[in-house]
Amino acid sequence: MSKKAKEQLLQGEDWWKKAVFYQIYPRSFMDSNGDGIGDLPGIIDQLDYLNDGTPDSLGIDAIWFSPFFPSPQHDFGYDIADYCDIDPRFGTLEDFDRLVEECHKRGIRVMLDLVVNHTSDQHPWFKESRSSRDNPKRDWYIWRDGRGPNNKPPNNWRNHFFGPAWTFDEATGQYYLHSFLKEQPDLNWYNPEVRKAIHEVIRFWLDRGVDGFRLDVAHAYCKDQQLRSNPPFFRRGKNPNRMAFTDQDLTYVIFNLLGLPDLQHKKYNLHHPETHQVLKEFRRIFDAYPGTTSIGEIAGDDPAVVASYYGNNDELHMNFYFDFVYCRFNADSFRRCVERWEHFLPKEAWPAYTLSNHDVTRAISRFDQGHRGDERARLLALFLLTLRGTPFIYYGEEIGMKDPRLPKHMLKDPVGRKWYPFYRGRDGARTPMQWNSGPHAGFTWGEPWLPVGPEIEKRNVATQRQDPNSLLSLYRKLIWTRKKLPALLEGSYRTVNWEVPPDCYFYVRESREQKLLVLLNFSDDQRYCELQEPGLAGEILISTNPRRREGEKISSIILAPYEGCLIK
Repeated sequence: MSKKAKEQLLQGEDWWKKAVFYQIYPRSFMDSNGDGIGDLPGIIDQLDYLNDGTPDSLGIDAIWFSPFFPSPQHDFGYDIADYCDIDPRFGTLEDFDRLVEECHKRGIRVMLDLVVNHTSDQHPWFKESRSSRDNPKRDWYIWRDGRGPNNKPPNNWRNHFFGPAWTFDEATGQYYLHSFLKEQPDLNWYNPEVRKAIHEVIRFWLDRGVDGFRLDVAHAYCKDQQLRSNPPFFRRGKNPNRMAFTDQDLTYVIFNLLGLPDLQHKKYNLHHPETHQVLKEFRRIFDAYPGTTSIGEIAGDDPAVVASYYGNNDELHMNFYFDFVYCRFNADSFRRCVERWEHFLPKEAWPAYTLSNHDVTRAISRFDQGHRGDERARLLALFLLTLRGTPFIYYGEEIGMKDPRLPKHMLKDPVGRKWYPFYRGRDGARTPMQWNSGPHAGFTWGEPWLPVGPEIEKRNVATQRQDPNSLLSLYRKLIWTRKKLPALLEGSYRTVNWEVPPDCYFYVRESREQKLLVLLNFSDDQRYCELQEPGLAGEILISTNPRRREGEKISSIILAPYEGCLIK
């Protein structure tokens, strides 16, 4: 890496506030050796597509990689057996070092997934812990005796996938805690040796050039030390700050809020105050490496609790807001989500938004009612990339990849197999990247680990690269335009102070030198509006409607169905 490139990467410790992030699920991005599984060399081969320094590329600034560490793959990499190596399926440490070097050459930062609420049951730490009650690493995990004469689990906690959060170990006669699969035992974050070991893991990767971490389920790190049973869901009490129930997707309500099958309010195994101390310790490490950052996966239905994980600017740098995943497709639903965070976040806090990820149905599939998903995807692209905050794009979102409906025998996700046919799991969002219209969409010349998605003849990179009106072309235009507009990179956000047409969402992004207006029509009808604020009449920079003449000067406009416009 050249000295100049390194200096450019380190310019401004708050680079992440101006960046566009891209999430790669490594198993599914690009296979370089024909085994049907994506790998690090395959990712390296496609970096120019992500950013070659010109508007012919997507133009992203950072990549968040889902885990590629050694793992038995019970939860496809989120059950880690070695934190300081690369799973042979994906490559080697040498491949990783080359990946970092090639990313940095292109001005792309590298973010890893830090999965430290739990390990794999095949991790050497857990094997030692499980070997005997008096092993020095016994207390690295959470072990307890059963209750009563029938040796029931220590409390009523349920894991976040299905079933009890406790598994009995015959060899040592105790239960161990796992917030997810039984193959994912939870670490004991009250043990100072555990903290020291994870701090060494963080430094190991930062020393190899990593630019930061996404913190998996960080709100679950610390639990009630008394291991009190959770109360029923109906006793969670009223909270005026809680997200509007009507905005939530039914699947989210069933599997997350209600904690089925026992309708639990997870009071004692989530959001424990000690977690804040853990994050402060992480932050001190990050601060010792200038230019590094962190983003948390902090889930909850109380925005005040979620916002608290920024601390006094000494915990998280950013936190994901998943509200868009559960919104209904209407203007008020999306507007309320944004305004909720604008209200609750501390002044110095910086939000991060996403429409899709590896755990949820892709947005274009969620909102495809009446086969309007393609038009709605264009509107949401402009919305995501013009908000105050850092946008995260999920791989394939920029070409409109859709989730296939896989039959049960093709499902790999343990959650999908358990809940089928009521819930088909996460495999649909993890299918191979669609590079061209050839066999297996150009992802592999072997048999892919999951089948490719539908309509590959039009939902692929090669086809859309040549079409100026494609979704990919829109994403490229939005990202490269965003880089040039101070109001989008660092400006304030406010909704307009005049009445807007039904099912529309208008807001202003403003910096000292620039004012921009964003118009979003969530309706399937045309909407007329006059720009009723001084200084807002201006030039159409970008429209999601291919028939709209960009560069046009306007003081009023008729928005087409599902049209979004960026006005300078």
